[in-house]
Amino acid sequence: MNQPLAGYAPAPVTARMENHGNHMLKVAMQTGSDLLARVGSMVAYEGFIQYEPNPPAVRQIARDWMTGEGAPLMKCTGDGLLYLADYGADVVVLNLNGDGISVNATNLLAFDAHLSWGVERVKGLAKFAGQGLWNTKISGQGWVALTSRGKPIVVDCGGGEDETYVDPDALVAWSPNLKVKGKRSFKAQSLIGRGSGEAYQMAFSGQGIVVVQPSEDSTDRLRFRG
Repeated sequence: MNQPLAGYAPAPVTARMENHGNHMLKVAMQTGSDLLARVGSMVAYEGFIQYEPNPPAVRQIARDWMTGEGAPLMKCTGDGLLYLADYGADVVVLNLNGDGISVNATNLLAFDAHLSWGVERVKGLAKFAGQGLWNTKISGQGWVALTSRGKPIVVDCGGGEDETYVDPDALVAWSPNLKVKGKRSFKAQSLIGRGSGEAYQMAFSGQGIVVVQPSEDSTDRLRFRG
């Protein structure tokens, strides 16, 4: 290989999912280990891999996504190496190892098809969000890949009495066992986020993590409405 390009070659496979750089996901595909991935995220693959957009299992669950903001998914099957990306966003790889994660649909890149998953309304936000806020909850033994607009921070809520507050437009994912509630702040309206009018935050408490991206794009999710 040309020496200047040698540093960009794929590294040996060490896990089912892993990063290639900060902005690309590499998935080791095997027969019987199917993957669900965002439609249009495939940038390259090696071997024999087939794609089925909007498979029946996805259509069934997507009926619960009443806001219509669900992420279009495709089923990937076969043997080889699959490379995924989402317009240069950072990629975060998680091994759930029996745990769960609640993910904003716009930040969901791929996950093992055998994992338990579904779309659910976020509790505790009814009086802050018009139709409510919907997320994808994924749990079980397997891998999940998220995207972040910039390098994210993972906040450990620690299980204490203090709450962690997040601008909803910067929120990527959180542990589903955390307690969530909305908070309205008049004093912070010019300090938090880029919206106008009242400032809304999501308050998290309990034992778990919150993943926050350094970008607040209000087109990425359903904005809170008073």
